[in-house]
Amino acid sequence: MKKLFAEFFGTYWLVFGGCGSALFAAGIPDLGIGFAGVSLAFGLTVLTMAYAVGHISGGHFNPAVSFGLWAGGRFDAKELIPYIISQCIGGLAAAATLYFIMNGQDSFVGIDNTQAGAFASNGYGAFSPSGYSMTAAFVAEFVLTMFFLLIILGATDKFANGKFAGIAIGLGLTLIHLISIPITNTSVNPARSTSQAIFVGGEPLSQLWLFWLAPILGAIVAGFIYKNVLQKNEE
Repeated sequence: MKKLFAEFFGTYWLVFGGCGSALFAAGIPDLGIGFAGVSLAFGLTVLTMAYAVGHISGGHFNPAVSFGLWAGGRFDAKELIPYIISQCIGGLAAAATLYFIMNGQDSFVGIDNTQAGAFASNGYGAFSPSGYSMTAAFVAEFVLTMFFLLIILGATDKFANGKFAGIAIGLGLTLIHLISIPITNTSVNPARSTSQAIFVGGEPLSQLWLFWLAPILGAIVAGFIYKNVLQKNEE
């Protein structure tokens, strides 16, 4: 149960910190943090929770990461479903908190689910921040999640310097967001996408399949690549 609570709190912090920065701080005139700030916020959430609770659960905070670690031989298949449920509940709890806070603003009139990126949701086509197609979104999410898992698997390898793993992983997620916020508003994390899409509804919710399929496939491919091509088995 400690592992599952760690995954809950880690995913909660990722969604609250990352999506919260996009919702509350990104667009303030002259003072807003913009895309770069949101990218850094997502990276910092993973970095801080990797050191806070990573020693308890492994610090996945993302169903795709759990699948990738399983494919790489680092995670037991029987723990996949409990981890994913905990991650999704953590993300939903964070989204509910964000919605509650937004509702406290005088000018808030509800979420406009006809706009790209509404409530920090992910999307493609008309719901991509810059109008990228479904195919472009799928490729971006697949490739970026694949490299994210390669970073995770390499940084946490028994022959790597594990003390710096959280920094590498957090900066890796920052770079991923710097690349892909204009494409899909960046997922690489099905729990993060689900939490926002459920509150937005409409077309962003119907597009959610892509933000489960592409990241999980990319993560699984990375797991097999690292295990069979890159992993060093002896000094």
